[in-house]
Order: sequence, then structure tokens, then C-alpha cells
Amino acid sequence: MANSLHRPQYEVFRKMMVKARETAGLTQVQIADALGRPQSFVSKYERGDRRLDFTEFVEITAILGIDVAAFITAYQDSINDLNLRPWVR
Repeated sequence: MANSLHRPQYEVFRKMMVKARETAGLTQVQIADALGRPQSFVSKYERGDRRLDFTEFVEITAILGIDVAAFITAYQDSINDLNLRPWVR
């Protein structure tokens, strides 16, 4: 079974997180400072070296000023456009 970090669905999520940060006009350092974490924490989840758990995701979306429900809807739309199913491994 493939590591979930390398599934196409996670790649969509990861790219959306990077785009959301860039759209918010924030650097990795700014996100890390707001989280009380090192910059490498942000770099690792953006590169796909580290998985985000749900609570971290919610905290980061608050820093980015984005709505969790809207983000999830956009994610679902993206994986549907790619004919990916979120539950397929």
C-alpha cells in the first residue's frame, strides 16, 4: 500500500495549502512564527515530507484567513476534476 503522503489526493491538498499561503501573502516563516514552530515545519508539510493532522490544518487555515469548509469543498472539486476518489488507496 502506498504511503498516503504520496497519493495524488494528498498532492492536491499539499498544493492547495501552498497556494493558500501564497494567496494570503505570507511566508513560511510567518506561518511558523504564528504556530510557534520552526520554519522547517511549514517547509516539510508543503514539500510532502510531513503529514498535517486535522487540528494542525484547522489552525493553519485560521492563520491564512480561509474558511475550512470552503477549502474542503475546493479540495473535493479538485479531486473530482481529476477523477480521483478520496477514499481509494
